[in-house]
Parts: sequence; C-alpha cells; structure tokens
Amino acid sequence: MSTPTLDVQGLVYAYPDGHAALRGVDLHVHRGERVALLGPNGAGKTTLVLHLNGILTGDAGTVSVSGLPVVKQNLQDVRRRVGIVFQDPDDQLFLGSVRQDVAFGPANLGVRGAALDRRVMDALEQVGMAEFADRPPHHLSFGQRRRVAVATVLAMEPEILVLDEPSSNLDPASRRELADILRSLDVTVLMVTHDLPYALELCPRSVVLAEGAVVADGATFDVLTDDVLMKEHRLELPFGFDPRTIG
Repeated sequence: MSTPTLDVQGLVYAYPDGHAALRGVDLHVHRGERVALLGPNGAGKTTLVLHLNGILTGDAGTVSVSGLPVVKQNLQDVRRRVGIVFQDPDDQLFLGSVRQDVAFGPANLGVRGAALDRRVMDALEQVGMAEFADRPPHHLSFGQRRRVAVATVLAMEPEILVLDEPSSNLDPASRRELADILRSLDVTVLMVTHDLPYALELCPRSVVLAEGAVVADGATFDVLTDDVLMKEHRLELPFGFDPRTIG
C-alpha cells in the first residue's frame, strides 16, 4: 500500500501537570480519505490534532506527513501541508477584508502578485465565497465566516484538511452547504466532531479516541451501530436518529 498521507505511530504526550493525554496513538490516513475522529470530551482529540503540524511535540512516537517527519526543521513545510480549521472562525479571520485574510498565509510563504490573487480567488470559489472577497469578515454570517476560514487554509494548498467541529453552531442550511463543499474538495480530510450524523454523512471511516488511545477504527456505519462501543465511550446519537434506517 502507498505511504500514508498522515502517519502517526506510538504517539505519547503528557501535559506539564502530568496528565497523560495521548497513550500510544497509531493513526494512518491515506490520500483522499475522509476520516472522522470521534470520542468524548477529554479523549485527547484536540491534543492529537495539535501534534499534526507541530504545535505540540510528543514525548514518544512519531508523526509524519507524506513521509516528512513533523520535527522542528520541517515545520514550515509541514504547516503548509496540514491545514487546521479551528472551531471558531474568528480565530482565523482578523484582517480588514475576506481577500486579505485568505491571502495572509500564502503571502507569508512568499507568494506574490498574480499567483497570490489566483490562490485567493481559487480558494474562495471552492467555498462559494468569491463574491464576498472585499467584504469585512465581521459583516458576514457565522456560516459564511466558517467557509472563509476553510478558504484561508485551502489557499495554502494543503494535502490534509483538519476540521475541528465544523458543523457546530451552524443552522441546517449552512450545515448542508458546508457538507457539499467538503465533499467537493480534492483533499484528504480529518474531521474532529461530536456531530455523529455529520460524520456518517461525510466520512466513510471513523476513528474513536478514548482516554488518549484509539479504541476503534472502521467504517463509520459499523462504529455508530456498535451499541456496546458507543455506550462504553459515551457516544450518543441524536434522539430519533438511527443509521440502520438510512438508505
């Protein structure tokens, strides 16, 4: 099989207070996969994500992106390859216009002129926000700001798009629009979510993290219909939602 786009082996991490957040995590994601990362609060999901582009460094184990180790000397290249879209879009939008925000990352990599303009507009077109390029981000709806936040990462032309709770606080129409966008992207996706129907809709594969370890890895349908697994790890489907009844 080909080299995984994302390869995590034996990752261990403890916070300075001694709390063991990751306990030997193995995770392998191949190009083009869309994988949901599930688990209760405190499972270690965010801690794991912060290792993928070197924000945190493990106490043991390795992380690599397309064969490139996530170590200090490779961080600039790794951070271009792994784009993280945080839960709050306002964490990523801080300039006077949508265009400026989307241009910020590639400009810092030295992209200039027509090439930069092309990157910005391509990214905005992918998320259906090109007509808002010159709007101040704070004049947009929450759902529109989330789409622009995705564009700020797409403008870096990443190999892996990491999404932290992408459906949170979205109304049903915005949730559907974002799902359509994510399905259309030619990029590997790792989606951290508590929204289990969204995981089923978008991610054929799910990985369950609990107490800093991977406890399940398989087809999302199989994970969500494993009643013992779900109960044991505090994963609950919304009232009335049963994956077995979805055609």
